[in-house]
Order: sequence, then structure tokens, then C-alpha cells
Amino acid sequence: MHPSTLPREIIDRVTARRGRPYAFPAIDARRTALAVIDMQNAFVAPGACGIVANINRLAEATRSAGGRVAWLQTELPPGEPGGGWPVFFGEIFNAELSARYLEGLTRGSEGHRLWPALRTAEGDLFVPKTRFSAFLPGACELAERLRDLGIDTVLITGTLTNVCCESSGRDAMMRGFRVIIVGDANATRNDAEHMATLVTFHQTFGDVRSTDETIALLAR
Repeated sequence: MHPSTLPREIIDRVTARRGRPYAFPAIDARRTALAVIDMQNAFVAPGACGIVANINRLAEATRSAGGRVAWLQTELPPGEPGGGWPVFFGEIFNAELSARYLEGLTRGSEGHRLWPALRTAEGDLFVPKTRFSAFLPGACELAERLRDLGIDTVLITGTLTNVCCESSGRDAMMRGFRVIIVGDANATRNDAEHMATLVTFHQTFGDVRSTDETIALLAR
């Protein structure tokens, strides 16, 4: 698991700007959703396995407090060039890596399935997405489904911290949601990339909290 405690300098800078260290010192658990992003077999490497226990704890706490849990799975449509995403899979990724992801993220494939140690429950949402962000219009219906449920606060967890999780968190804020990234319930390739996202996000897009802090917020 990556170190996720923000540097004192960042906390002080944010406090000077906001007048408090956190934008959201309290949340309404009944209007909160836990978004679990891309915890699929295709993405969950040994490093990401370390956050499974925290995600399960957060999911249980969110449900118990009256909130909702949403499981986001990247899904690429078969038969479309580049899975409908030809620039990324045709030019940014090489052919070998693109082929592996295109095969592994097709609905029904082993790579598409959620990591087996995750504990889902009846009443949870299962929402496909076709781009990095779960809040990008046209790529995912999560925002609309959450609004229909009266949700105004989103807790971001999953993988990769600095790709799909960060993209989702930024877009969620830009679409009017209050967003908290749970630092020790996200994972990426290395500590530096993980911390870079947390530092940027806390300064501009929302809050960064630990699992324990987030569970305490849900219980208030």
C-alpha cells in the first residue's frame, strides 16, 4: 500500500486558501456513494491487492450508513476498431499491449470480472464505462444514476490512482459532486505517482482522506 499522508506544506497551503484543511468537514452518508473504479482482474496487480480490505471496509460502512456502493468496470465493445477508442489503443499504446487490453476488457472475459476478494452486495450499482473517467458524459451513466438517487457526494477508490481514479474525481467535481479521494483505498504503479495525484487533488478538486477518516465521516 502506498504512503498516503499529505505533506504538511500542502495541508498548510490548503488551510490558508480555504480557511480549513478540508472542504467537506461533514458529509450526509445517505447522499453519499462509494465509487470503486476498475478493480478488475485486468488491472489488479499485486500492488492493488493491498487496498481490497480497505475498499471492503468502506463498502460495508457506506451501506450501513444508508449510502450506495457503485462498482465501475471498464468495458470495451468487441468488433469496433480500437474498442471504439482508436487514438489510445492505436497510437498511444503499442499493438501488443493494446491487443491484450482489448481482449481482457471485453464483457464476459476473465479480465473484465471484478477481483474475487471484493465483497459486493444486493442493492449495489454495477456500471460500465468506456473511458478512463466514470463521470465523462457519453462514456458512463454513473452521474445520472447517482443524481436520480439524490447523491451529492462521491468517495473515490480503486485503480489506477493517477489515471481512472483521478480522471473520475476531477470530472465528478466539475459536474457538481462533492468528491473525496480515499488515499489508502487507491493504488497505482509507484508511490510517487500516487502522491502526485493526492497532492493535486486536495489542493484543487476536493479532499483526500484515509479509510479510517472516511468511515468516521460516514458514521456521524
